Amino acid sequence: MWLNPAHAQTAAHILLQDSPLAGFQYHAGKTLWPQMRVGDALALIREPDNVHDAKAVRVEWQGQKIGYVPRRENADVARFMDGGETLVARISRLAEVRDPWSRVRFEILIPLRPVGQTVP
Repeated sequence: MWLNPAHAQTAAHILLQDSPLAGFQYHAGKTLWPQMRVGDALALIREPDNVHDAKAVRVEWQGQKIGYVPRRENADVARFMDGGETLVARISRLAEVRDPWSRVRFEILIPLRPVGQTVP
């Protein structure tokens, strides 16, 4: 898992991307929807052995799978994660609409480290 919720609220970041959540309608998102809030931390879990997409990145909210980084947008995220980069993800938008691709948007950020600080 490549999530550090402490970074999400205290450190400066570079926005890597803002994406719709893929597969929301097929996972736990529908039942979790009433509890989800903009700003909530998300976990990104790399799935290199995924039979549908070798660059798959699963998205979880509070330990529950809610979808994936969209296939057309996951190459850079997978590359960063495979390289050991820490990434932070959080919900950026929630919309009560019928289209599942428009219900949840999330942002993926790269935490900035102070000059001279190394990755633990």
